[in-house]
Amino acid sequence: MEKATRLVRAGDDPVGVRTVNVPLHRASTVLLDSYADLVRANAGSHPGITYGTDGLPAQRSFEAALCELEGGAMTRAFQSGQAAIINALLAFTGAGDHVLIADNAYGPGQAFGHDVLARFGVTVETVPADVGADVVDHLRPNTRLILLESPGSNTLELQDVPAVVSIARPRGIITMLDSTWATPLRLQPFALGVDASIQSVTKYIAGHSDVLLGALTVAEPLADRLDEFCRITEAYAAPEDCALALRGLRTLSVRLAQHERSALELASWLSDQPAVGEVLHPALPTHPQHQIWRRDFTGASGLFSFTFSSEPAEDRLAAFVDGLEHFGIGYSWGGFRSLITASPVARRFPSRHAGRTVVRLSIGLEHPADLRADLAGAFGRLERR
Repeated sequence: MEKATRLVRAGDDPVGVRTVNVPLHRASTVLLDSYADLVRANAGSHPGITYGTDGLPAQRSFEAALCELEGGAMTRAFQSGQAAIINALLAFTGAGDHVLIADNAYGPGQAFGHDVLARFGVTVETVPADVGADVVDHLRPNTRLILLESPGSNTLELQDVPAVVSIARPRGIITMLDSTWATPLRLQPFALGVDASIQSVTKYIAGHSDVLLGALTVAEPLADRLDEFCRITEAYAAPEDCALALRGLRTLSVRLAQHERSALELASWLSDQPAVGEVLHPALPTHPQHQIWRRDFTGASGLFSFTFSSEPAEDRLAAFVDGLEHFGIGYSWGGFRSLITASPVARRFPSRHAGRTVVRLSIGLEHPADLRADLAGAFGRLERR
């Protein structure tokens, strides 16, 4: 065998090693076993992976694991949480359809609906962030899909999902729920009757702020259409990110329990601080939709927000944020390090938070005593300036 041929073929035999974690493949071409397999692949009837865009083993393993946790019929992974939202809307809407999106849903997802879907003949309308049975007031004969996020990731409003589903399902309207805050461990969207669940895997599932990934899980009636859509669009996710997400999934239970405990401790403490106006955490009895949380959820996560009792000047707010030692200033959430953002929240519907600065805290895995001391120091700076 010539060296040029040996260079091509060397090391391509399997070594027969079994590992705890799924093997990582980086591939475009997938070798088929026979001409018969090639015929089946050409006909679209091959049952296995025939090309890298089908989703390599790490992606398929992650999707299977998440689908089992969600209780759906099929899961597909995408390059980000936003990509999951975009593909969910594209897969199940068409020209002439009317779509409803909750006012507290992920901002870029709303923007895609209003600014991009609208170009292709889809009408997108916003509904209140706390919508329930009153969603009926927004329906049209051509309403095709309702996208909810409960709770929203800034001001933490919840929708009455079962009430929305009870109105949508008899009319053949698809309901989708972005359930990233709760993860499949704290909420089972399909048990509430929704047709599809969206997860920003970037957040708690991956858990280490080093992965961009999203996932869409659907119930049986939508599975074939999602599968066909993903095959035609060659929608797939990076195998390395899927492998990291699968690794994160293994420890989600223990991490989320700590996030939840620490966040509740800090939220309760913040509720007693004179400088705090309102703590926005669904697990607190003071939350406007607390009863919905008690009914539908089995627990909480580590993300919540608060407002100030008196709106601070810009320089005082900067001093509050910039002096924090344990809270990084940055977007996203669900990772091991605590994060903070602070900004006004824009809403299409009237909101009691209009014109107020909303401080969002993602509570990480630091000891809550250190985080509490850090925030106490920030309140001290707020008062001194």
